Amino acid sequence: MQTGQKVSRREFVGTAVAATGVAALGMTQSVSAAVSPSQIPSYNPQMEYRRLGKTGLMVSAVGLGGHWKRVATVVGGGPRFSVADAAFMKNREEVVDRCLAVGINHYDTVDDVEVYAYAKLMTPARRKLMYVGYGHQQVEARRAELRTRKALMKGLDDTLQKSGLEYVDWWRLIGYENGGEHTFHEVEEIVAALDQAKQQGKARFTGISTHDHRYLKMVIEQYPAQMDVVLFPYTSDSKELPVDSLFDTIRKYDVGVLGIKPFGGMSLFNGDSSPKSPEYDADNKLARLAIRYILHNPLITAPIPGLISTAQVDNMALAVRERRQLDTKEAAELHEANQKMWARLPENYQWLRKSEYV
Repeated sequence: MQTGQKVSRREFVGTAVAATGVAALGMTQSVSAAVSPSQIPSYNPQMEYRRLGKTGLMVSAVGLGGHWKRVATVVGGGPRFSVADAAFMKNREEVVDRCLAVGINHYDTVDDVEVYAYAKLMTPARRKLMYVGYGHQQVEARRAELRTRKALMKGLDDTLQKSGLEYVDWWRLIGYENGGEHTFHEVEEIVAALDQAKQQGKARFTGISTHDHRYLKMVIEQYPAQMDVVLFPYTSDSKELPVDSLFDTIRKYDVGVLGIKPFGGMSLFNGDSSPKSPEYDADNKLARLAIRYILHNPLITAPIPGLISTAQVDNMALAVRERRQLDTKEAAELHEANQKMWARLPENYQWLRKSEYV
């Protein structure tokens, strides 16, 4: 397939690979000998690629998350942005292109603007090089009236039509944040929508995202065929429960995991993320320590931080290349930063404390 050629939904990019693992705990890894670099979109030998569970896709060890918190410190304006904002869209294009240059090959969306901003940038050439992870909270199951298969499929269909995307690589349907409050019937409707999207070729793989680990564990165990990829919070201080962990279920059913909120909703940092912040270098180091810590868990396929500049993209690529194991001094530094992170979580982020043990 030539660069720039449009890819049809039925062709599904042609970049899915066999379910083959990579060494996940060392420093930057090339892929297993059984996986040709030519099969990996945006392959860069300086990037690590991990198998996204039973999807078999090899994805970069860091992805581009949907939330771009503090982007106003780089582009000005805000707090809300749109695809009509030229400076904002220029920033997003620069970030996407830098991701592709360093080997980051997947992005994720949550909010309305994220869906359409990134879709607008997915020219045929970029689409060939980047996996699209899709969620769209405005048209999904956080709203009670949308918790039916018919309504959820309408939301997906309308978004695909408006965005110009023919399909997404994984649809991680966004449910109620406290997922355990979904009724059994609502969960069945969610799963039915995911099934239909797969059958119609609108999503290659499916799953859900939630802040509720107990709920997620239950859904994977009851509907393993539909749970290819899941998203949940996993911070720089998250740890696996010694008994009855969500990760026990993830291991059993070979589920791909993308970790959200790696920096505690930005509470890990001392500065405001602007290039002129006096804490800029120290916060960049903390970001790398956090990513190295998270990637030490081989069941986290990739954390997906929102990145607001090409410098932040480069910093994430550097984190992947650095030694994975933290030394004693680094571990102490991250521990101190984590204690401050928990202490300064805003009121509307107190739920994140539930992610300390998963």
